[in-house]
Amino acid sequence: MTIHVAVAGASGYVGGELLRLISAHPMLDLGAVTGHSNVGHRLSEFQPHIPEFADRVIVDTSPENLAEHEVVFLALPHTKSAEIAEALPAHTMIIDCGADFRLQDAGAWETYYQSTHAGSWPYGMPELTLASGGKLRTELREVRRLAIPGCNVTAVSLALAPALSAGLIEADDIVSVLSVGTSGAGKASNIDLLAAEVLGSARAYGVGGVHRHTPEIEQNLSLAAGKPVTVSMTPVLVPMSRGILAVNTAKPSSRFSLEYLREVYGNAYHEEHFVQLLPEGQLPRTASVLGSNNAQISLSFDQHANRVVVVSAIDNLVKGTAGAAIQSMNIALGLTEQTGLDQNGIAP
Repeated sequence: MTIHVAVAGASGYVGGELLRLISAHPMLDLGAVTGHSNVGHRLSEFQPHIPEFADRVIVDTSPENLAEHEVVFLALPHTKSAEIAEALPAHTMIIDCGADFRLQDAGAWETYYQSTHAGSWPYGMPELTLASGGKLRTELREVRRLAIPGCNVTAVSLALAPALSAGLIEADDIVSVLSVGTSGAGKASNIDLLAAEVLGSARAYGVGGVHRHTPEIEQNLSLAAGKPVTVSMTPVLVPMSRGILAVNTAKPSSRFSLEYLREVYGNAYHEEHFVQLLPEGQLPRTASVLGSNNAQISLSFDQHANRVVVVSAIDNLVKGTAGAAIQSMNIALGLTEQTGLDQNGIAP
């Protein structure tokens, strides 16, 4: 079985990760690679770490160039995926790595993205624990449209969902501070200036509840808790090329004990191939997950401040985006979930 796939936005960071993973996937055959300002250029100019696709020429991101593929990955700027998706056939599997179809609440979309809500698609976070006791994985089988989560969202959601599902932390006082690599900003024209700004420095951004991932995190954690959840989320740009380290704290509920918390997380993740609960006393490091589809999680309790502390680490470009896209595609197509994802090499 060979599956013919296309990548829209192939010259960007996410596009490059998708191509790297596609090259290692035994059942995927790459068709069109598309772009906008780079039409006519060879892929080797932008993704030199994938020599098997070096001679591919970037074509325009148009419905005509994408329509004949079985699976289309959209690695496009936010608000750009919806217009392309609308023009593609219903039988095409479309996997959007942007934000266009992540949010269920139209009001939240319009507040944070200042544009018309395009609707919501099945959400590609298979391991998300739900208040019902199940996982979001069951909603991904045989779907033809998939919305891939935001990278910060993945780090926070996987870290906190089991505790909320078990009622072990309070839902109205959650604080998440994330150290984020520069690739989270995308391949913008000012990338050299961005690199210079963070060299030997760090700065917060999206401060004060305005970051666009806030409503998406709250959406996921509310599904886990079975009631509304409020999160104060602050990302910090740090001098590393990729990776996210999320430090999440919350007030314990009356049911809380650290032993019970570890039991809950063990039950939630012991069968998950890509989520690892670390032994007591061991903390996640971004270096340990680079290039992989893994998420590492640790559990602690700050008795002095009466706060539960859950630390998580992911690679923002793999588990945070492209790896989640391949993993969700595998589920939707009925393939083994980890097909093409058991690799640890990273793009330069």
